[in-house]
Amino acid sequence: MLLLRFLGSTALSLFGYLGQLMFLMLETVRSLLTTPIRWRLALHQILEVGYRSQLVVIVTGGFTGAVFAAQTYFQFHRLSMDTAVGAVVAVSMFRELGPVLTGLMVAGRVGAAMSAEIGTMKVTEQLDALRSLGVHPVDYLVAPRAIAMMISMPLLVAECVGIGIKAGQFVAVKLMGVAEVYYVNYMEKFTALRDLEMALTKGFVFGILIVFVACNEGLRSKEGAVGVGRATTEAVVIGSLLILVVNFFLTMILNIFFPGGR
Repeated sequence: MLLLRFLGSTALSLFGYLGQLMFLMLETVRSLLTTPIRWRLALHQILEVGYRSQLVVIVTGGFTGAVFAAQTYFQFHRLSMDTAVGAVVAVSMFRELGPVLTGLMVAGRVGAAMSAEIGTMKVTEQLDALRSLGVHPVDYLVAPRAIAMMISMPLLVAECVGIGIKAGQFVAVKLMGVAEVYYVNYMEKFTALRDLEMALTKGFVFGILIVFVACNEGLRSKEGAVGVGRATTEAVVIGSLLILVVNFFLTMILNIFFPGGR
């Protein structure tokens, strides 16, 4: 009975939380469709989300591509398949490693900042001040951040993938001695526009997850500084877990129902 009660309460809490996210998404869509977009705030958020996340994304993509190329070479070299390293690294970076690792890094950097900022405004009653001035918090805080994330995340994913592929090529060709002509030929042969589309689609979806989880946690903050700290931690943890879970379903859906072609 205790196990069933625990599972039931967990399921109810999960559905309740997903309902909160869905409600916030609908409120944001309503805001984008019915109220003027605050482009000044959106551009400021693009600077915070996109431009200032580049260093983290570049380092993540570069070293991920490099170490993945090295590990792939060590295994493929036993089978005399050195030239196939490029294809494996490129497809992996496009379809999985690039989008997922970018999402996790942005969730840790941007998601935490968003939830902390909004949570601080909540516990210091600044949100109530906005309402007293006739400004809805979703219109002023969530909508510009959603726009910035939907624009920035696909670009950050593309940057991570590109840096990772070039770093993998450098390691394989310059350090491991793989013939560059065959390396590039196999990489171009087994990658296509479909792989880029999958990377950008995942980046867009992950960006939506990050921004709404972070904003929802900030809007739900309470109990002063302790509540803000708890909201920041939950925003990063929940956002990262959702990225990993949703990535599986996106992979299955995009490959089974929208297989595309090469």
